[in-house]
Amino acid sequence: MEEAAAVRRAAMDAVGDVEPVPLRERIETQLGEGSMAPGVLTILTVRALDTASVDAPNGALSEPVAERAAGVQLIYDGLRLTRQLADDEPWLSGDKDDGDLAVLAADVLVARGFYLLARTEAADAAVSTVRAFGRDQTVSRETGDAALARNLEANVLELAVVAGATLADGGVAPRLREFAADMANGSPFPDAESFFPETVTDTIGRLGTDATGGAGVTTSADQ
Repeated sequence: MEEAAAVRRAAMDAVGDVEPVPLRERIETQLGEGSMAPGVLTILTVRALDTASVDAPNGALSEPVAERAAGVQLIYDGLRLTRQLADDEPWLSGDKDDGDLAVLAADVLVARGFYLLARTEAADAAVSTVRAFGRDQTVSRETGDAALARNLEANVLELAVVAGATLADGGVAPRLREFAADMANGSPFPDAESFFPETVTDTIGRLGTDATGGAGVTTSADQ
């Protein structure tokens, strides 16, 4: 899937200057192993609502689209790594150095994602996504309800359509946000190529231009 490769390149470029090298390599491993579904959904949303905004003259993604897709993807991968560390603490198995490096990698991923989205209309939604993740992790530890951790996928897909739709036309229809959250289906993402139905861009285009849609960028993470 071309979009997945483009997202991974943009995300890798965004962390290409991270030092020291072992930290950058740990970040690149995280990005290399994960699904690019969140970043791809950002691209698909822009493409469905404003095709002209997607591609640069040389055939690559336009810079605004690439930055937004990478921003969403980096935030997801940072939070995904944080969740992984909470579920399987490497410090308890004696691998303290790897655990410490992974914590730093997660922090850098989220911080770079925030940086890419900071001056966009998706900035508030990005903050809400991270806050919701923190709340869910806290409640999950206190109650033992592991299902709360899976809210991350739904929230980050909402962030993806917010990032894409606000670039395309400035508004985010409520039904588009609901559609994005429902796609998550409470489970980790498979490869982007197998995750999205063939009709996804048509559905985004229809829901994104729904006359009942508002221009707000609130996600379910705010609720």
